[in-house]
Amino acid sequence: MTEHTRDDVAPAPLVVAVDGPSGSGKSSVSKAVARRLGAAYLDTGAMYRAVAWHCLNEGVDLADAEAVAAAAVAMDLDQSTDPDVEAVRVGGTDVTEAIRGPEVTDTVSTVAVVIPVREELHRRQRAAIAAAGRMVAEGRDITTVVAPDAHARVLLTASEAVRTARRSGQLAAAGETGVDAGTLHRQVAGRDARDATVSTFNRPADGVALVDSTELDFEQTVAAVLAAVEDQAGIPAVKGGRR
Repeated sequence: MTEHTRDDVAPAPLVVAVDGPSGSGKSSVSKAVARRLGAAYLDTGAMYRAVAWHCLNEGVDLADAEAVAAAAVAMDLDQSTDPDVEAVRVGGTDVTEAIRGPEVTDTVSTVAVVIPVREELHRRQRAAIAAAGRMVAEGRDITTVVAPDAHARVLLTASEAVRTARRSGQLAAAGETGVDAGTLHRQVAGRDARDATVSTFNRPADGVALVDSTELDFEQTVAAVLAAVEDQAGIPAVKGGRR
C-alpha cells in the first residue's frame, strides 16, 4: 500500500469512515473531504475490484470460494492513498482503468461476498488506516466492521433514482454511452442487494451520522460530511485544504 505523504508535519490523527450504497457519491465526496482535512484516502471498493481483476486474470474459478480466497491472500496489491492520485497495481501491473471495466464490475460482487476475502481485505484496510494516521476510508462496512472506533462515521446515501442517474453519468464520462436501463439497475440496485447479504450500508448504525444527498449538490454534500466530522470528532477542515 503506497501511503499518501505530506511534506510538512501531519495534523493530529484522524480516521473518518464513510459507507454507502452504489452511486451515493462516496468516492468523489470522500476524496474532497480528505483534501479538506489534509488526510489520506482509501477506496476499499477498489481493493475488491482488484481481487476480481486478479481472479479473472489468473483464471480462478469464481464458483470456488476457497480458490477465490486464496487468490485474495496471495494478491500483491499496491494502491495509492493520495486523494489526487488514482493508481492501483496488482503484481506490478497497472490495473487502475481495468478494474473499472464492465467485466470487473459484473464480477466484483461475486468476489465481495466471499467471507474469507472480506476478512483478508479488512486486515489490509486496517493496516492502511493505522499506517496513515489521518485517513478518510470509504466503502460498505467501514463504519461498522473495519473502523467502528473511527473518530467520525458517516453513512452517505441518496434515492435510487438519483444514484442510478449518477451511475449513468459516470459511465458516459468514461465513454460508455447507450448503457441500457437493465444494466444500470444491475450495477446499482442489483449490486447493493448482493452486497447487503454480507454488510449493512443502507441504514446508519448507532452513532453513525446520516447524510442524504438526494437534494444536495456536490459542494453541499461535502460540506454536510465535513460538518458531521466536526460534530463527531471536533476537528475542522485544515485551513488551506490538503497538507
